Amino acid sequence: LKNQLLTDHGHNPLMKKVFDVYLCFLQKNQSETALKNVFSALRALIYKFPSTFYEGRADMCSALCYEILKYCNSKLSSIRNEASQLLYFLMRNNFDYTGKKSFVRTHLQVIISVSQLIADVVGIGGTRFQQSLSIINNCANNDRIIKHTTFPSDVKDLTKRIRTVLMATAQMKEHENDPEMLVDLQYSLAKSYASTPELRKTWLDSMARIHVKNGDLSEAAMCYVHVAALVAEYLTRKGM
Repeated sequence: LKNQLLTDHGHNPLMKKVFDVYLCFLQKNQSETALKNVFSALRALIYKFPSTFYEGRADMCSALCYEILKYCNSKLSSIRNEASQLLYFLMRNNFDYTGKKSFVRTHLQVIISVSQLIADVVGIGGTRFQQSLSIINNCANNDRIIKHTTFPSDVKDLTKRIRTVLMATAQMKEHENDPEMLVDLQYSLAKSYASTPELRKTWLDSMARIHVKNGDLSEAAMCYVHVAALVAEYLTRKGM
């Protein structure tokens, strides 16, 4: 089935069904042993079908990054270690796939996933998650094969950006009972990603959810109008 699975860079109904099975294992509560085997199976999938994650649509790469990052916050140190190494493998494989030029696809999807997890997962960004970021950095620094490339510094830049997002979120936590201040902080973060439409959209969506929660429907509508304009501008520039 390999040729069928590789059709359209892996963006086909058959691969979607196969990937959904893998994703299901990550989304349901599993034993420690089962998870380790799932992580191992995912490494094989990424290695055999890299174009599925690094070319064409980003939906599969995005979904995978989101689920792996959740396990980077696991209470079990062994699972955090496995998840961190799997995420590192995804980034490293992306770097190899581009001919050792960059891992932009995974870099962007990791940042987007962290931004989404902040709203979805309680305690994200605490000590456990920080330890996972350190593991990823150590993997990059100790990987002799890519020691003299830009990869280690790019990984360091990624973890630094994640920590910046988490720090901004901590400030938001301090002002969670002050809706106006909270939205101002969200807006500042959205503006800081003006050059990255996907990330700006993520934070505008998050702002809209806060407005809806507070009953400020007009403000939420404005956020969605802004998102629509952002998408329209992006598609125009792409000539679509």
